[in-house]
Amino acid sequence: MIDRTAVRNNANYLRNVRPIDPEEIAEYIEGTPHPAVVRETLREEAFDLRLRERDDGTFVPVEERPVGQPGWSPDALPERYTFALEDLLVEEYGANWHRGESGDALRERVRDLKADYLYENDVEYDRVAALGYAIYHLPAYYATVGYVLDNLVENGLLDRTLRVLDVGAGVGGPALGLCDYLPDDAVVEYHAVEPSAATDVLDRMLDETGRNFRTTVHETTAEAFLGLEGGGGAAPAAADASDAADPDAGYASDAADPATDDPFDLVLFGNVLSEFADPVAVADAALDALAPDGSLVAFAPADRNTAIGLRRIEREVVASGGDPERDAEIYSPTLRLWPDAVPTDPGWSFDVAGDLAVPPFQRRLDEAAARGETDEPGEFVNVDVQFAYSILRPDGRRRVDVEASAERCARMAESERHVTERVNHLAVKLSHDLSEGDNALYRVGDGSQATDHYLVCTRETALNRDLREADYGAVVFVENGLVLWNEDEGAYNVVVDDETVVDLVAP
Repeated sequence: MIDRTAVRNNANYLRNVRPIDPEEIAEYIEGTPHPAVVRETLREEAFDLRLRERDDGTFVPVEERPVGQPGWSPDALPERYTFALEDLLVEEYGANWHRGESGDALRERVRDLKADYLYENDVEYDRVAALGYAIYHLPAYYATVGYVLDNLVENGLLDRTLRVLDVGAGVGGPALGLCDYLPDDAVVEYHAVEPSAATDVLDRMLDETGRNFRTTVHETTAEAFLGLEGGGGAAPAAADASDAADPDAGYASDAADPATDDPFDLVLFGNVLSEFADPVAVADAALDALAPDGSLVAFAPADRNTAIGLRRIEREVVASGGDPERDAEIYSPTLRLWPDAVPTDPGWSFDVAGDLAVPPFQRRLDEAAARGETDEPGEFVNVDVQFAYSILRPDGRRRVDVEASAERCARMAESERHVTERVNHLAVKLSHDLSEGDNALYRVGDGSQATDHYLVCTRETALNRDLREADYGAVVFVENGLVLWNEDEGAYNVVVDDETVVDLVAP
């Protein structure tokens, strides 16, 4: 056994002097261990020592400053991930995987998955389903995670060393997006919890991450990992030991696995939270697994059922409070601007980013489909990046620290009494333009609403232009908006016209 304490002491001594070379440290360790053993020990200790490994095999300190805005705006799934997935498909079915029986089976599984999500059915993943899922969902889920993390990065809330738990990691879309979102000098201790056959795909995709993105796959349920199942505790199955034995692999070995009860800086639920039998209990347990300044990040497809389901879970989690000493606070996007209010509207809200290029594996599967007279091309193409999300924090931090004032604003919960009147609102912009070319239409909320509210811009002026220019999740002050009841939609429309002023309070 190598003297790990001696390795740590030598690394701490050299960290501010010169790059840490395993060959040099080996000379100072009793028994003169092989440099490869020292290198693997440094990799295992790198997170706690805040060291990153360079391409030349030496180690240098990780900068103390938080992650900066990377300008995340991917226009395609990177080729290395595209090739990795295509390699899996060819290994499984051969070069013509998209044709014949294999193509038909994959297309049928994609159709089943789409129907299951639409009708909120239980989803089970065998190997065919996992590959179909990867074909259809991997690109958009890769892109989504970065857009959500922008909310944290803008306030300096992502460190360059991160302990991450990815619950229901699936085939790896969020993991790959996280890897590419973070700067090259970040060090990540990544734990994936995934009990299904998707782990075969996940393992292959994680092979494409960098040397400082150290991964462990736990083939167990989220409930067992988080201690919600009797006797399950948090004693997970480790990643493939054959990968761990390779000193150049990006996996932590069994012996070097960090204690799974160490707090996490980031817990991800990527398009999975609604699939649990008791999602509130799982989310509460995940909050308890967070560091005091950590973040729980959940996102889901933008369709009505799933997006509303995410918002329902968010509200129940915040109401339940988890640990009474660390109540969860909504960080973004659905800020509660009235501190004593709770929203009860359906809460269908989602963000939209730019479409991705169609990856080759989607194009092949789609073009090989047999089509009838009424079938349209594109059934197996999915490059829209539209997503609902929720970020919760146990420390009470919010993306924007503003509150409404009864002296200046009307509550949306009281809109019934203001119909045909002009009022002021402090509001969160919770959609992009929902109109179809007529008057611009934006869903909004203030955390008190019991019914859907929309801002309808019937005439844009220099004084209300901020409404159009504000990003999703921005807080705006609406002065002199006309409140009307929309009987057809069962919602309140607040008209923004040439008598209305809209000011951006926080982007």
